[in-house]
Amino acid sequence: MTHGNAGDAPAAARPAGVIVTDPPRAGAEHVDAVGAYGVATVHEAMGRTGCLGPGLRPVQQDVRIAGTAVTALCRPGDNLMIHAAVEQCAEGDILVVTTTSPSTDGMFGELFATALHHRGVRGLVIDAGVRDTAELRAMGFPVLVVGGQCIRPGDVILADDDGVMCVRRESAATAVEAAKARTAKEEATRAAFAEGQLGLDRYGLRETLDRLGVRYQPYAEHAAHARGGAVS
Repeated sequence: MTHGNAGDAPAAARPAGVIVTDPPRAGAEHVDAVGAYGVATVHEAMGRTGCLGPGLRPVQQDVRIAGTAVTALCRPGDNLMIHAAVEQCAEGDILVVTTTSPSTDGMFGELFATALHHRGVRGLVIDAGVRDTAELRAMGFPVLVVGGQCIRPGDVILADDDGVMCVRRESAATAVEAAKARTAKEEATRAAFAEGQLGLDRYGLRETLDRLGVRYQPYAEHAAHARGGAVS
């Protein structure tokens, strides 16, 4: 994790930054296994936790990445700590960048992507602006702009067209098993629906409707009641 400031103020007047080296990382086998399931399945399987929010703007579609987080906290418009974070990145990581206050400045572009690609980094998640989007698409380097979730170095980041989520590194193995179980459940439900079973019956929702006082009413009766008249 890296965080700090750069600018014109004297060094003595600026808060000292910190670059944390060699954080614990989720196991690569768990990261890759989680990545096979996708955001929607893992998010549901983990009790709908870890989502980074609905404000997703992917640079390119039809990509899915999973990796361990290297985090950088930057001053708006100042990419100094991104440079520092690149050094801490290793194969299988995803760089996660946020700013100390909201920023739409283009803090990341093709040159950073080139440096990260060389180090085996799988993509970028950033809560700020991105430039060189055409070049990033041409490189096939996944970049997603999101926010809203606390991420620690070494946590698992999973991103695809459905969104971006974080799985705490201690929960990576649990996420794999939960996603596996949910996938099996969904496959059984898919087969049942393909044979004509209704969700009302499979999920026991008829009892829920009854408990809520929802009733069935023929159209003619309903229309007459809406007119305040009797059924003819």
